[in-house]
Amino acid sequence: MTQRLLIGAALLAFAADQISKYAVVHAMELSRRLAIDVLPPLLNFRYGENTGINFGLFEGESDLVRWGLIVFSVAVVAAVLLWVRRTHPGSRIMQLCAGLLIGGALGNVFDRLAYGYVLDFLNMSCCGITNPFVFNLADVFIFVGAVGLVLFEGKSGDKTSRDPEG
Repeated sequence: MTQRLLIGAALLAFAADQISKYAVVHAMELSRRLAIDVLPPLLNFRYGENTGINFGLFEGESDLVRWGLIVFSVAVVAAVLLWVRRTHPGSRIMQLCAGLLIGGALGNVFDRLAYGYVLDFLNMSCCGITNPFVFNLADVFIFVGAVGLVLFEGKSGDKTSRDPEG
């Protein structure tokens, strides 16, 4: 049952990411308009093509960087999937967090395969601080999933293979 939770969370995160990108970037024509103020300064849509990772790290136009990031992302997805299935097979919260991370990562992998870069469109600023960075829902799911995996590691209450007494 918990494996279904992981798969369901991954599918929902992937779908939400791709639907939001299609709606904002294509249907609302953000790629042409480049900027749409939604609730300024708190929430704005700003068009971005990210060839690197968060905050423009490893940014580059080369196919080597693109394919390297695709391979790295798929390896992380596989590692998280194997780790959670082996060490937390009965933990619903760990399965949920892993699913969010995996779905978000695969959303960004899909973009790299389809466009050659990751589509970003969310920009948030607050309290007199202007944030120059853009991100997408996949990034949110990756962040929430990763933080959840760290916070709930060892606190999920399930017996794991690491407990020889268990």
